[in-house]
Amino acid sequence: MYKSTKPDLAEIAHANRMSRITLADGATVPRIGQGTWFMGDSTFDREGEISALRLGVELGMDLIDTAEMYGDGKSELLVGEAIKGIREEVFLVSKVYPHNAGQERIVTSCEESLRRLGTDYLDLYLLHWRGNIPLEETVEGMEQLVTQGKIARWGVSNLDTEDMKELTRISRGTHCVTNQVLYHLGSRGIEYDLLPWQRSRRMPIMAYSPLAQAGSLRKGLVENEIVQEIAKKHNASPLQILLAWTTREGDVMAIPKASSREHVIENASAGLLQLTAEEHWRLDDAFQMPSWKVPLDMI
Repeated sequence: MYKSTKPDLAEIAHANRMSRITLADGATVPRIGQGTWFMGDSTFDREGEISALRLGVELGMDLIDTAEMYGDGKSELLVGEAIKGIREEVFLVSKVYPHNAGQERIVTSCEESLRRLGTDYLDLYLLHWRGNIPLEETVEGMEQLVTQGKIARWGVSNLDTEDMKELTRISRGTHCVTNQVLYHLGSRGIEYDLLPWQRSRRMPIMAYSPLAQAGSLRKGLVENEIVQEIAKKHNASPLQILLAWTTREGDVMAIPKASSREHVIENASAGLLQLTAEEHWRLDDAFQMPSWKVPLDMI
């Protein structure tokens, strides 16, 4: 792993706090936040994971994303411990299982997430993926939670373009503020239609696995000659280049996971990187977006 020499944490924090994305209701979120998939599953380094999340908040990555699915609630419990005493500094996101997203269960699911997180509200609540519950019913449930003050706003995850079009045709479906999808340099399918469609409606994308799980989701991504060359030029790691690429526009926020202090600093430092137009062109050429519609990539 790349190790910066004596990183200026204050500079990193300032850069990330100054580079934020505005949601439809005026709330702002950092371009680089923190994911928590698989965090909390083991007690092996629980304190280290908690410390990593708190450091991330200090470095301006104050969006923390979790889900009731992650470790059957263990991730939410971990996040709850991490945000004790700093809840108001955190933009807290969780997700509901599709089978819990109906009128009969969504309130209970949300309340159970709130209990595990040790808070009385979520900044953002997402439908984890589309299931058998009609979208109309999920929208009604989300709006009910907003009215009750349990969530400030809601969105979706893993919905493709046609799903999003259907959602926004529903009464109050346009209240959806984001769609969280898989997006990284090696998986660019959303650029064909989903990303342009959301941009036309000023609805930011939230990119999960922006580092392609350290390159494991796309063979040769981290090892690519162009990625390596650009990383060397910026005295950065290849993963930092991937993260800088994913967040290059002003409407894509990324939520990489980091379980250690070193990884947190590495991710946060990517906020300092400014890739040149030529570097963007070379990366685009090495990993081209599809010229036709492809199924939404999911893991």
